[in-house]
Amino acid sequence: MITNNNQKKLIVILGAGESGTGAAVLAKTQGFDVFVSDYGEIKQKYIDVLNKYNIEWEQNKHTVDKIVKANEVIKSPGISNNIDIIKEIKDRDIKIISEIEFAARYTSAVKVCVTGSNGKTTTTSLIYHILSNAGLNVGIAGNIGKSFAYQVALKKYDYYVIELSSFQLDDMFDFKADLAILLNITPDHLDRYDYKLQNYINSKFRITRNQKKKDHFIYCSDDEIIMKELESRNLESTNLDFTITKKTKQGAYIENKKLKVDYKNEKFSMLLHDLALQGKHNTYNSMAAAIASKVLNIKNENIRESLMDFKNIEHRLEPVLSINKIQFINDSKATNVNSTWYALESISTKIVWIVGGIDKGNDYSLLINLVKQKVKAIICLGVDNKNIHNIFGNIVDIIEDTQSMQEAVKLSYKYADKGDTVLLSPACASFDLFDNYEDRGLQFKMAVRNL
Repeated sequence: MITNNNQKKLIVILGAGESGTGAAVLAKTQGFDVFVSDYGEIKQKYIDVLNKYNIEWEQNKHTVDKIVKANEVIKSPGISNNIDIIKEIKDRDIKIISEIEFAARYTSAVKVCVTGSNGKTTTTSLIYHILSNAGLNVGIAGNIGKSFAYQVALKKYDYYVIELSSFQLDDMFDFKADLAILLNITPDHLDRYDYKLQNYINSKFRITRNQKKKDHFIYCSDDEIIMKELESRNLESTNLDFTITKKTKQGAYIENKKLKVDYKNEKFSMLLHDLALQGKHNTYNSMAAAIASKVLNIKNENIRESLMDFKNIEHRLEPVLSINKIQFINDSKATNVNSTWYALESISTKIVWIVGGIDKGNDYSLLINLVKQKVKAIICLGVDNKNIHNIFGNIVDIIEDTQSMQEAVKLSYKYADKGDTVLLSPACASFDLFDNYEDRGLQFKMAVRNL
């Protein structure tokens, strides 16, 4: 639908990946003039979309004179606030928002939003799986699948399940989640938050922004950081918690080896043994999904069946192959220390651990006890591995540096014995050697198959 009063208003979009290209399509279909600027090279698949909609674009540069004519700027989440073009835009008092903020203006769909340091993608996928199986007209967006804006432009869903990173939340102001889910908070991306944990906590809690009593906030009451922060916040939303350490009045808990949910006068329960996703961290993910489903009036049988038959996402503790009784596990999505802690904790065999990438201020000391117990060799995969050597050099006898996935996999196979596990769980971002964590995981799987 063309909105005529948007014509001659210029929307500038910085970054032409999935998020930026989707925002460009939505802005164009809403009648705005649109200009897309990417300081890097734009992938051909996105160029094709921009050309299809006659959207003006540039790559490998930012034309400042053009950008500062914008009525509003939509910034891709990976772009730092500290670069010159962002400072220039802010100096001119031009509003900068996220693609999620922009897209929400053009849909009245129910928005189920998921954030947390770990488990976001799994929980988002799990809720989407439940709602889809229940027959709802639902889309999945954010850090997963097609961009939210692209789907709002072309698909028209009644519900969206949206995975939100702290970077996306930072540029959201009027957006409101109908259901906001905060899984956990552990130190992550502190390089983007002046190495201050409180700044990162504030970012995560933006998921509750603008919520009223009719909206729901679902959170883990076993998370000390979340609970401490809640002491100083007065949220208007209906709050529901999930916990494995106690019984809660409204929310999810464990009792007699069952996952139970109490919501208003409704109850749900199923055996922990029957959950498709095993392990403590996945129990939390399943609890959050079950509460959200009850709030949305999904029938118990639909919730139970979906929690039983869900297949985990690619690149998250994904079994690849067993070669000579050595199991290879792809956990490329583990881009922070806490995710890697879960991976190491979930494996019962000896481990050859492939780790490294762009260090975001990682505190590897959290992993020392697990590494002492389980890791027999460390294969570093990154440009700068000195922190890994400093922390684990006196704990693990074998630490090797590599610069390619093929080399890392060959070395890991060399040091692994029958019954061992080779685990790719980098605890770091991937951008030094790979396009993204998906590229890193795919290269790992290919290298394993080529052994």
